[in-house]
Amino acid sequence: MAVIPLTLTDEQRALRDGVNDICKRYPGEYWRELDAKREYPEAFVAELTKAGYLGCLVPEEYGGAGLPIRDGALILETIHAVGGNAAAVHAQMYIMGTVLRHGNEEQKRAYLPKIASGELRLQAFGVTEPNSGSDTLRMMMNHSTNALFFDNVEIPASSLIGEEGKGFTYILDGMNAERILVGSESIGDGRWFVEKAVGYSGQRVIFGKPIGANQGVQFPIAKAHTAVVAAALVRDKAAALFDAGEPCGPEANMAKYLAAEAAWEAANACIDCHGGYGFAEEYDVERKFRECRLYKTAPINNNLVLAYVGEHVLGMPRSY
Repeated sequence: MAVIPLTLTDEQRALRDGVNDICKRYPGEYWRELDAKREYPEAFVAELTKAGYLGCLVPEEYGGAGLPIRDGALILETIHAVGGNAAAVHAQMYIMGTVLRHGNEEQKRAYLPKIASGELRLQAFGVTEPNSGSDTLRMMMNHSTNALFFDNVEIPASSLIGEEGKGFTYILDGMNAERILVGSESIGDGRWFVEKAVGYSGQRVIFGKPIGANQGVQFPIAKAHTAVVAAALVRDKAAALFDAGEPCGPEANMAKYLAAEAAWEAANACIDCHGGYGFAEEYDVERKFRECRLYKTAPINNNLVLAYVGEHVLGMPRSY
């Protein structure tokens, strides 16, 4: 039976603190410089890998930490909650799930230890044809996609994972993990925006009082905080179901939807609170504002989440 924990364990607090310690060495200046140059956070990724955080979901017998998905979610949430960005590394956690759950023992031994150690970077996967799905080639954040062409490529039979013809089912199986983990990044973003807005609204004094005393400033921030907390609870339920091996498609999708919407609401409240300073690069608000908007569109558009809920949860006619 899935049990939804309402507080962190001592081990989880230690995990969060360890991630925090690494993130402190990569402050806003680091991310701003990368953003300006459109560069990959190589040093940050290397340190996370060395600490074992990106291989946390790989079982211990294959060189990983064997942690539950709730702990993986905590790692990504923490990175975003302190102002970082895990978009460049989160796939390293969950892409291996197809091999782990559906691969044979030889495939697991060949790939999982290398993924856990970072020797093998597994950060991409192909799902749709070139003219299908989302075209995310015009980017307003430090995130890159590229076209990949295959010309007369032969794939050995040993590379087939599971049964032929079931690949799409295997991918869908792994997407529940993706929704939970990516939603956790949005929750972290939401927490960052709220904390940033609360801090600034208490320091900025206009007409003899902090702007946070004005309901026009205070209420949007409080509303955003409420939405972030609600999204986190649904995420926790989805993670509990996933870790218990129970169906979690509705919860995983709704968690991703709620988290992305809550982060965007918090982003707008934060940038409104800061006024003109919200657009100044040194405050990091505009960078995080751009970054968090991605998750309303990817890795699945929130409208498709609503279509899924309408059809598969509520039993309504298919809308597309």
